[in-house]
Formats: sequence, structure tokens, C-alpha cells
Amino acid sequence: MAHIPDGVLSAPVLVTGALISTGLLAIALRRLREADLPQAAVLAAAFFVSSLISVPLGPSSVHLLLNGLMGLLLGWAALPAIFVALLLQAVFFGFGGLLVLGVNTMNLALPALVVALLLRPMLKRVLGPAPPQGLSDSTEAADVDAVLDVDAVLDANAGESAAVSSATAAEAEVISPRQRHQAFGFGVAAGLLGVALTALMLCGSLLMSGEPFAPAARLIAMTFVPLALVEGLLTGVVVTFLLRVEPALLRLGEVGQDAE
Repeated sequence: MAHIPDGVLSAPVLVTGALISTGLLAIALRRLREADLPQAAVLAAAFFVSSLISVPLGPSSVHLLLNGLMGLLLGWAALPAIFVALLLQAVFFGFGGLLVLGVNTMNLALPALVVALLLRPMLKRVLGPAPPQGLSDSTEAADVDAVLDVDAVLDANAGESAAVSSATAAEAEVISPRQRHQAFGFGVAAGLLGVALTALMLCGSLLMSGEPFAPAARLIAMTFVPLALVEGLLTGVVVTFLLRVEPALLRLGEVGQDAE
């Protein structure tokens, strides 16, 4: 369970988590683009709902984190999305707490940022640049021919429709089976890495708060192993599905901007 409740962690851990989360959120908000908002809102809602569904596993319980998927798709925008979802869960459902909100945000958002910085640029390089728009030349030709002859305008409109069809077909042909397999692999790696780093940071937060939390940290680490496998597979499937139906979602922004 990634939501640490209030009254568990020591004051130094709480202060450290609050400072790190505040700094990361300040950077993320400065880098936030308007184009990222719709996708960030959808993934924040998915994270909010999935975190409310816990599956009992031994003496503990687990739930989907989706921070690897959010880091891969959103980049820096994953940080404010995770923070808002955790804040709403703490206020409305009592998941975690307000005093520990900084630590919970750090434990989930920092792994998402690592995924964004490591795997998101590589995924974009594998997919390549977005297919070129095949409409500009035909549109300019239509403007020139329109001055000469009305019949040429009709021919140009027909050519523009053909260009749209060819551009769509070209975009579909760009996604090869090899790219789908590579995208699935990056999705699996993102899910595994997000859960593994969250488990490591969660256990570290407990251990730094006192030796009595060591048994709980070991138990939590064991419960995160099956969660990492499930989430890795789920993230790979989601990335492959998005690549097939809407590959532009995986090409938002420039690689250089994400890596800065």
C-alpha cells in the first residue's frame, strides 16, 4: 500500500519529503504545457480511481499505482497529476494524510519522473518523428490553380482528399511490428521500474523513521513483487494499444525538452 497514514513517519522524514515534493512540483508547474492538461487530467483520474481499489494480499493489500505509465506518457506533467490525485484522496477518503502528503507524493512522483527521464526519450526515438503532413503542398497548389480555372479547383480538392488518405495510410504504415514489440517492452519496463522504485522509497521512508518499522517494510517489499509484474504487463498493453489507435499521444513534446 503506497499511502502512508499520518502519525507513522518521523518529523525529519516528513520535512524531507515535503521539501523534495515542493521543489519538484515547482519545476513541473513551470514546465507544464497547455497541451498536456487533458491527458494529465485523464491519467490523474485513472490513478485516483485505481488507487481506491485494493486487493487483499496476505496481511496487507495492494492497488495499482500507474506512476510508471504516467511518467512515460506525461513526463514532468505526471508530478502535479499525482499530487492532485493524492490530495483529493486524502481529503475525501482519508487515504494517507495531509501531513504525510509530501512523502507520499515523493514516493510516487519521483519514480514517475525517473521513468520519464530514462524511458520516455528512448520510446520516442524508437517511434521516430510524427509522419509529415501531406497537405501543405496540395493546399498551396489549390490556391494557385484556383486563380486560373474553376475546374482546377475541383481537381485540387480531389487531390487534397487523396493526400489526407495517403497521409493517414503512411502514418499507419510507419508503426511496424518491431516498433510495437519495442513499445510493449518499454511499457513493461516503465511499469516495473515505477513500482520497484516506489517500493524502495516507501520501505526507506519507514526504515528511516525507526527500526520497529523494519518488519512492516519487509512485508511491504514482498507484496510489491506481484504488483510490479501485473503493472508492468498492464502498462505494456496500454502503451501498445495507444500506439495502435493514437500514436500521437506517445509523441507529445520533443525528446530534448523531456530530458532537460
